[in-house]
Amino acid sequence: MPMASLRLKVTPSARRDAVVGWQADVLHVHVRAPAQRGKANDAVLRLLAAALAIDRRRLRIVRGETSRQKVVSVDGLDEAEIRARLASASS
Repeated sequence: MPMASLRLKVTPSARRDAVVGWQADVLHVHVRAPAQRGKANDAVLRLLAAALAIDRRRLRIVRGETSRQKVVSVDGLDEAEIRARLASASS
């Protein structure tokens, strides 16, 4: 089963939840949830799961729990499939 890692830059307390797009190899994500007690992390994982059309349990933050810079592992998808799904979700 493939597994990929996504590098994220997260903006908590944003006006809306959104996958903003790629800048080089970093995916920019905005969430309305504040960066307190894991609320923003939960919102990021829910947003990514919806955008990738996968179960939220297939996503895990492997680095950056308390940082805006995060690395998320995605079980069952490779990087090409992730990029394709995010492109189709944004169009």
